[in-house]
Amino acid sequence: MRISVIVTTFNRPDALNLVLQSLVQQSDKEFELVVADDGSKDDTRRFIETFQGLFSQPLLHVWHEDKGFRAAAIRNLAVSQSSGDYLIFLDGDCIAQHDFISRHRALVQVKHMVTGSRALLDPTLTQTLLDARVWDFSAFKRQLFRFRITGRINKYLAFYLKLSTSYFRYQTGFNWRRIKGCNFACWRSDFDLVNGFDETFEGWGHEDADLVLRMHHQGIKIKSGAFATEVLHLHHPENNRANAQKNKLMLLERIAKFT
Repeated sequence: MRISVIVTTFNRPDALNLVLQSLVQQSDKEFELVVADDGSKDDTRRFIETFQGLFSQPLLHVWHEDKGFRAAAIRNLAVSQSSGDYLIFLDGDCIAQHDFISRHRALVQVKHMVTGSRALLDPTLTQTLLDARVWDFSAFKRQLFRFRITGRINKYLAFYLKLSTSYFRYQTGFNWRRIKGCNFACWRSDFDLVNGFDETFEGWGHEDADLVLRMHHQGIKIKSGAFATEVLHLHHPENNRANAQKNKLMLLERIAKFT
């Protein structure tokens, strides 16, 4: 099984630097990487070019023109240029643990998708990591408890307690509020079955929940990646949410149609 990791980014080469370093350091290196660039300026392209020589596996940069927040469209374009049988979606501000790929691989199951989770870093810790410019998960993990008790991160136990596949991972219903497109995996064939992300979702919000809803409606079951695939979500200012209500209404109308 070939895995394609789709990393979405937009004008944050400092954050992407740490994310790509975390992927270089994966214990499981049997994957290709596709950076889905939602219209970044040339500094992001130049940065990615410097990284391509560090990867032993393929690293592709897929870009389209900046016409506003179009995560759905750039992810679809990146998938179309990938070669994997299995897709893992990761945001360009989410740092992966060293076993992120291997944990996702262990959760792979026919006709199932995996919704991962994240730990939120505060602005101070985020800036410290960005300024350091070098990622070392082992060093970070040694300080996790201190970061938690000082409020620098919102959870830490999942980075120590790893749970294998068990009954708690299987979800029978659909809860759109729990979907995290920043850490999500599915079979390419299932992604293609629903024609990928709906590109009418423009601007921030809910294109990820809509994808999961449509896949779930086609019989693809939801599996939790908690206590296995957690990522570290770097803090950033809130995205422009001008279209959030419109996208939410589109999602809720589709939910009503399917129920």
